Amino acid sequence: MAVTDLFAGELATELLKQLIKICRRSCLCKSTAEQLKHYIEDLLPIIQEVKYSGVELPQRRQTQLDRFSETLKTGLELTQQVLASPRWNVYKNLQLARKMDKLERSVSRFMNGSLQAHVLADVHHLRFDMAEGFDRVNARISNGSGGGHGVLGDEALAMMKRVELGPMTVGNKKSKVVIREMIVGREDLGVVGIRGIGGSGKTTLATEIAKDEQVRRHFNNRIFFVTVSQSPNVEQLQQRLWSQITGNQFMGPNGLIPQWKTQLDRGMNSRALIILDDVWSLSVLEQLIFRLPGCKTLVVSRFKFPTVYDTSYELELLREEEALSLFCHAAFGQKSVPLAANEKLVGQIVEKCKGLPLALKVIGASLRGQPQMFWTSALNRLSRSEPICESHEIKLLKRMAVSVDYLPEKVKECFLDLGSFPEDKKIPLDVLVNVWVEMHDLDEEEAFAILVELSDKNLITLVKDARGADAYSSYFEISVTQHDVLRDLALSLSNSGSVNQRRRLVMPRREAALPKEWERNMDQPFHAQIVSIYTGDMKEFDWFNMDFPKAEVLILNFSSTVYFLPPFIQKMPKLRALILINNSNTCTQLENAAVFSSLGNLRSLWLEKVIAPQLSETITPLPNLQKISLVLCDVRNSLNDSSMELRLKLPRLSELTIDHCVNVVELPSSICSIASLQSLAVSNCHDLIELPSELGRLKSLRALRLYACPALKELPRSICGLEKLEYLDVSQCIKLSRLPEDIGKLSKLERIDMRECPQIRSLPPSVVSLAHLRRVICDEEAAWLWKEVEEVIAALKVQVAEESFDLDWLAE
Repeated sequence: MAVTDLFAGELATELLKQLIKICRRSCLCKSTAEQLKHYIEDLLPIIQEVKYSGVELPQRRQTQLDRFSETLKTGLELTQQVLASPRWNVYKNLQLARKMDKLERSVSRFMNGSLQAHVLADVHHLRFDMAEGFDRVNARISNGSGGGHGVLGDEALAMMKRVELGPMTVGNKKSKVVIREMIVGREDLGVVGIRGIGGSGKTTLATEIAKDEQVRRHFNNRIFFVTVSQSPNVEQLQQRLWSQITGNQFMGPNGLIPQWKTQLDRGMNSRALIILDDVWSLSVLEQLIFRLPGCKTLVVSRFKFPTVYDTSYELELLREEEALSLFCHAAFGQKSVPLAANEKLVGQIVEKCKGLPLALKVIGASLRGQPQMFWTSALNRLSRSEPICESHEIKLLKRMAVSVDYLPEKVKECFLDLGSFPEDKKIPLDVLVNVWVEMHDLDEEEAFAILVELSDKNLITLVKDARGADAYSSYFEISVTQHDVLRDLALSLSNSGSVNQRRRLVMPRREAALPKEWERNMDQPFHAQIVSIYTGDMKEFDWFNMDFPKAEVLILNFSSTVYFLPPFIQKMPKLRALILINNSNTCTQLENAAVFSSLGNLRSLWLEKVIAPQLSETITPLPNLQKISLVLCDVRNSLNDSSMELRLKLPRLSELTIDHCVNVVELPSSICSIASLQSLAVSNCHDLIELPSELGRLKSLRALRLYACPALKELPRSICGLEKLEYLDVSQCIKLSRLPEDIGKLSKLERIDMRECPQIRSLPPSVVSLAHLRRVICDEEAAWLWKEVEEVIAALKVQVAEESFDLDWLAE
């Protein structure tokens, strides 16, 4: 077998996929598979190096690799036998375990020997010879096209409903080489800085460094990327980094590194790269630098920190050819100006972007598909937005404002709403959609269409969970991120006019207290429709006596162990969406919960990392509340009212989400009294062992989601009475042993998601009665259970869940 055949067949990649499957099972050879998995992960960078080199290896080295490829081929066949072997056949599994041990020793000899180093040496030697040859050829071409800049991967937009144009990074090739040499080739440099103005591509460059194969090999895939931002929780970041670097949760008081641990690490292979993105403060940076042997830090910032850096790199703006290439990619989907386009007009607009990558992408995307008159108008507006004596960054905001000005009015308003959320935080899509629905009288489909349009224009980035999203998936599987310069743009456009007349009243970053400007103007009503506040601890007397007669959305971000809810909530008669997000490490105790009694128009409530208040504390019902989302909350008492009381308190509740909540051992039976409930989602609640037996009383329920509840062993029989149920998700309920015997009575059921449910080894006979069942998602091992059912239900499609095989997670 030739080495090219080995790589073309992706033999090592396929073997790694099989080993990952074995590692997820409980079997005799699991530990051996885990060791083999580590070996193959180390081997993949070498494979990539040879694969992309395009060189022919010497015959002796080729023969050695041919023999090793046969070993991998044998390993692939062996892993397939292991996965196919039933658990009850102990003798056969013992034999397979011994063969796996033998395979592990064989691969170990290769990985621990000098062969891989020789292979890479050969590749680099031949690559150098080839490069010299190309240089000689290029030297003879006097009238070449010039440029020669690499066109590689840039930010990948997680688009769901359109074809990707392809990755695009311009101008980073030289910068990447320089930075890589600083952090890999220089042992004397412990802290390296990347500096540049907002939107110049600093984060994109740092991301490329984190994904670079040579960098990954050097740091043994121990690369930790952390976004710091303007108002970070330093203690939380310290703890997170310390845990990632050392694998130890313990830190000394005040963030001090224990001396014994530092000495211990000197004897370990603790090489690691920490990437600190978006750093604003010297004092914060100094607290996040870990002076450990083998540990390097790459700092990404708009500012210079000479007292901390051992060296730094100033990121240059794009040259003319690079800027044109990036703009054309955003505007036309290709690297150059199309023949049908006005080349002079394109060049003038590119020149106005001043080589800034973010401006080129955003403005280019906003002009995509527009007529020439539109382009001419945009050029005129760009030309008028260059006042003298302003910083380049302020000019950037004015240039990019052109892209927002041409948006349809509702889309523009939705973009401006994004400035109400904290910087550098992922915005759960469920939160954002709720805000837009309440603020702009949209339905959820219109809100989602606006989201895609903003993503198409490079104004936001959609981050989708690996499980994907479809008609039944919860929106919180998708989140939204936004470049901080674009957030600054949204804030800049929202902050015109007097503070009392603004449509959005926003604290742009965390402060110890409310802004003094608000205090000076509190004698007059504030007419904001969105109010966004970001503070630390807040007590009763920290709040101002403010009046918000038009407020429809209130976003409270805070970091504290006790938080007094603002009394002015009682002066928000039109409030329809309330979002409380705690950014500290532990759940916060909410005080002044009585303010909930005044929220008669509230339709959506999002509580994150708080001790959820008991509903009996509210004096009056919440007659219009339709959605409750409890995320990372302590919910032990919140839903423990009597069935009658809960039904009266929440007469119109249609969606209840409980995600990553602690102390959820069993769901209270009072939930089953909410006759209006259409969607119940309980996910990532690891202590949940039991569902209420009366669950079948939820006659309006259309979606039941019990995702990642590993302690749940069975479903109550009563769920077979959910006559309107269309979607059932029990994926990653690893102890669930069976589906209900009478599941066939669910006459409206259209989809079952049961991936990673290894204990379900048979199906109840009644499944053949699920006449409306269209889709079942499960693992490969469970797919055969549904084969006979597919023959009975003609429209049924059984989908084997794809393995999430992506080594990029190593950089997290």
